[in-house]
Amino acid sequence: MKRLKNGDKCKNEIKSAKSYRDQVPSVVHELVASCSSSSCFDHVSAEPIPYREAIIDILHRLALILYPGYFIRTRLDSINLEYYLGQQMITLYEILSEQIILAIRHDCIRHNQPCVHCEPLGHRLTLEFLRKLPELRTILAKDIRAALDGDPAAKSYDEIIFSYPGIWAITVYRIAHALYHLDIPLIPRIMTEYAHGRTGIDIHPGAHIGESFFIDHGTGVVIGETCTIGNRVRIYQGVTLGALSLSRAECKRLRSKKRHPSIEDDVIIYANATILGGATVVGARSVIGGNVWLTHSVPPDTEVFIKKQDLIIGAKQFKKQASRQRLGK
Repeated sequence: MKRLKNGDKCKNEIKSAKSYRDQVPSVVHELVASCSSSSCFDHVSAEPIPYREAIIDILHRLALILYPGYFIRTRLDSINLEYYLGQQMITLYEILSEQIILAIRHDCIRHNQPCVHCEPLGHRLTLEFLRKLPELRTILAKDIRAALDGDPAAKSYDEIIFSYPGIWAITVYRIAHALYHLDIPLIPRIMTEYAHGRTGIDIHPGAHIGESFFIDHGTGVVIGETCTIGNRVRIYQGVTLGALSLSRAECKRLRSKKRHPSIEDDVIIYANATILGGATVVGARSVIGGNVWLTHSVPPDTEVFIKKQDLIIGAKQFKKQASRQRLGK
C-alpha cells in the first residue's frame, strides 16, 4: 500500500472537515423553520426588546447614585459631588428611558394593546422614578442601620454596604419595586432575578416590605409577589414566604390574588422556616423558630418552635472496635 505524504494527509483531512461543515446550513434551515412555529419561543421582529445587560448596567449605575463614593475609584468630595451626581443622573436617564420605552412598546405589540404613546410615556415614567431616588436613599439607610443593629458580626456601615448580600438584594428589590408600581413591564423582574442569581435571595418586586428590613446571611430566602412585610422585620437564611401549591386552574384564577403571607412589625423568622398562604398572618413581635412549617396565622407576641428533639451523644462505635482489636480482644 502506498503511503501518503504529510501534505496529502492534510488535504484529505481538510476535505473531510469541509464535508461536515457543509451540513451546518441544513441545521440553520431547521432553526429558521422553528422560528415560524408557535411551539418555540423567540423574538424575531424589527422592534427590539429590552436588553438584559443594559438593565444590569442600570442597577450598577443606580448603586453609584444611591451610595455615592462607595463603588468608584476616584475621590468624591463636596467640591465635585454635584458634578458627579449630575453626570451619573443624565447618563442613567438616557439609558433607563430607552429600556423603559422598549419594554412598554414590546408589551403593547406582544399583547396587541391600544397605543399608549410609549416614547413620551417612557420619558415621563423615567423622570417619575428618578424623583423617587432621594426617598430610596433614606429607606435604604434604615435597612443598613437595621443590619448593624441586628448582626453583632457587623463592624461598620461600610462593611455592610460593601459585602452584605442581603443589602444588595434589598437595594435591587427597592429599585425594582418602585419601577413595578409604575407598571413598567419586564424590567423589574429582570432586576430581581439578577440579584437572585448573584446573592441566592429571591424577592419578587411586587412584594411590599417595610422599613428597617434585615436579611442575615440570606442564601435561599424566597419572598413571594403578594407578600406583605412590616417594619423592623428580621429573617435568616433559607426562609420561604411563599404560596401553597396550586393546580393549573387555581394558578390562573389566583394570579392577581393574595397568595403569600403577611408578616407584621418586629417579627423575627429563623433559618429554614417556611410560611405559606395568602391568609396566613404572623402577628407583630412574634418569633418563628428554625425549620418551622407554618400554614395558619399566629397572634401577636407568639413564639412558634419545633419541639426539641432528643440528642444522643456517645463515642463512635468504630473507635471502640479498633481499640479492642489493638488489645487483641
